[in-house]
Amino acid sequence: MTVLMVIALVAITMLAALALDGGHMLLNKSRLQNAVDAAALSGAKTLSQIIGGTNIASTTRTAALNTLTLNANATGNTELAAAIGGNAGGFAVVELSNSVYGPFSYPGPANATYVRVTVPSYSLSGFFWSFVQRLGTAGLGSKKVAAMATAGPSPTSPCDLAPLMVCGDPNQYNPSAGNFWGYHFGDLQDLKTGSGTTSPIGPGNFQLLDFGSGGSTVRTDLAGGGSECLSAGQNVTTSPGNKVGPTSQGLNTRFGQYAGGVSAAQYPPDLVVSYSTPVITNNSGALQYKGQTITSNNGTLTAGGQSVLGYNEWLASSAACVGGTGTGCQSGGVFERRMLKIVIGNCTGKNNGATSIPVLGFGCYFVVQPAGSTGSTSEIFGQFVRECSGDSVPGPNPSGDTGPIIIQLYKTYINGSGTPSTDS
Repeated sequence: MTVLMVIALVAITMLAALALDGGHMLLNKSRLQNAVDAAALSGAKTLSQIIGGTNIASTTRTAALNTLTLNANATGNTELAAAIGGNAGGFAVVELSNSVYGPFSYPGPANATYVRVTVPSYSLSGFFWSFVQRLGTAGLGSKKVAAMATAGPSPTSPCDLAPLMVCGDPNQYNPSAGNFWGYHFGDLQDLKTGSGTTSPIGPGNFQLLDFGSGGSTVRTDLAGGGSECLSAGQNVTTSPGNKVGPTSQGLNTRFGQYAGGVSAAQYPPDLVVSYSTPVITNNSGALQYKGQTITSNNGTLTAGGQSVLGYNEWLASSAACVGGTGTGCQSGGVFERRMLKIVIGNCTGKNNGATSIPVLGFGCYFVVQPAGSTGSTSEIFGQFVRECSGDSVPGPNPSGDTGPIIIQLYKTYINGSGTPSTDS
């Protein structure tokens, strides 16, 4: 009977170890994974905002580790905070890659878009753990958990579309060659024409779309308060009329200029609102600055040897603002307010005011200057950009196309193998 009781006592003790230590491990694994997931998302979001700046890798790493520390200091995470001990850099590893499949490294490639955060070993307090080990199960190892997470961009259909459209060529779509329905990175485009300028859609049309109640909807949507969700293959209806007031009142909030009942509390400005003066003009279809035709070279705008502030300058200035080293950053400014998501439509055979046009896809355009307040100056000029932040549901695949994107978590893959890690 004594022998049986001893055996039973050992069995009960081991069950207690399984219940107590196993539950403790699962709880801390979940807490650690949540913190690492948040750190990867924070790093990837920061990375998307500082492309084109300096110290990209270190700023991304700092953002990820700060988020990890904030989560560790949250209520209920006392053990995790103690394990980090104020040294997140020694507790977690942050790496970057230009592919979700890796390889990941630090500082990573210059064109990195994906961030991986790894905690290789998080040691935990043992309750019955050491007792079970002394019973001959040394292979059990130390009581610890690990976690890793990868985050990066994913294509999404936008829900904050501007009520604008440019016409695209359905036969010119070759993303690998940087050709998106006839548009290339840095191309300067008239997104909304003014009076006296020929419209690519038809007479009486100024490239505006009908998303609702006339001018008030144009104002709200151009300010960024719209909620129009579309997908490629759907149709949109054009809206005739110049709508000068609503256009400038809505768009110019992105430059910190307010009129027509809109305010900074509703629609804050961009982080960077500078633009070249005098402004760009449309001279019979030729976009000019100081009377010289504007050309784009990999996103850099010039006109007859004169520099024109455009996307590349804005990107570098915005990255400095996000990184905390910039000057002239707008108080209360928001990143990418000067980026518009607009429809690229198939205008083939269309030549009238209100007409239905198929959606080829969506373009991201950087707005180079405010809209004017007269019929002829109520134009919107933008540079085509491959990707920008979106606001809808992420897709299942990594970003490799164009248009709005959203940062999401992915399975973490063992470098180059396509095999997902069991710790992600």
